[in-house]
Amino acid sequence: MTQQPTETARSLGLTGAVNARDLGGYPTADGRVLRHGVALRADALSRLTDGDLTVLAEHGLRRVVDLRSLDEVREAGPDRVPGLPAAAVVAAELSGVPVTVEPADPAGIALHHLPIFAADFDIYVALRNALADRDAAKQRALLGDGKAAAMMVGLYRWFVTDPVARDRFATVIRLLAAPDGPPLIFHCSAGKDRTGWAAALVLTALGVDRETVFDDYLLTNERSAALIEQIVDSFGTRGLMKEPALLLPVFRAERAYLETAFAEVAAGWPSFEKFWQDGLGLDDEVLEGLRTNLLV
Repeated sequence: MTQQPTETARSLGLTGAVNARDLGGYPTADGRVLRHGVALRADALSRLTDGDLTVLAEHGLRRVVDLRSLDEVREAGPDRVPGLPAAAVVAAELSGVPVTVEPADPAGIALHHLPIFAADFDIYVALRNALADRDAAKQRALLGDGKAAAMMVGLYRWFVTDPVARDRFATVIRLLAAPDGPPLIFHCSAGKDRTGWAAALVLTALGVDRETVFDDYLLTNERSAALIEQIVDSFGTRGLMKEPALLLPVFRAERAYLETAFAEVAAGWPSFEKFWQDGLGLDDEVLEGLRTNLLV
């Protein structure tokens, strides 16, 4: 069994982003350990409090990477990024293509809006439309009888098969590997799917064992349990859904989802190393930069 940091140490303690946590402390196969405070993962940063901004500032962040789609940003709002003009952040976030906002001060925080979404089966849009309709039969037809879980499995398969998605995930890794990259925080809406796969790629590349990778992925269920319960209950009490539990496969991290992504890698490439090179377009220089920045 791998030895891991305590839950308290891993959480960033952000009120407005309960799934924000540190990848630091995980051991690698060669006996090294991930540094604390350099590679951070999170849910959306759009609801950060002023106190949360102070906490983030104390991490000395250089970069924030937002993986949300344009529709998600429109619904939840743009990130709150310490030191960046709100107008510049909004302009960047309300884009369907990658946009970077560099700080005026070289010591400030850069924002990278790097949207990753499946145009052909955008789960966020499908769920939004289902909730807006409030038709219980249509909601069950969309989500019931295993369809919600199947939708999620399809999404994780797409993470690996879609060349644009692979390129966006590779960009996150390149930023983490750059000499001026970390400390960096990357996130999507829930900090679960796109964020979870990005974290899994980084941990795997650094030699963290597969079970620990799954443990980190599934930690979302502990960090977000209260929030998920609150959201699901509200959908029922507000009359948006007759069966709000239909959404649980979408809101929860399930081992089968991440297993699907790794299985897709194994089906398409003879090894993770070949996927790194041919699937993600990354080389030994990026891997060495990742090790230099993230490992003790």
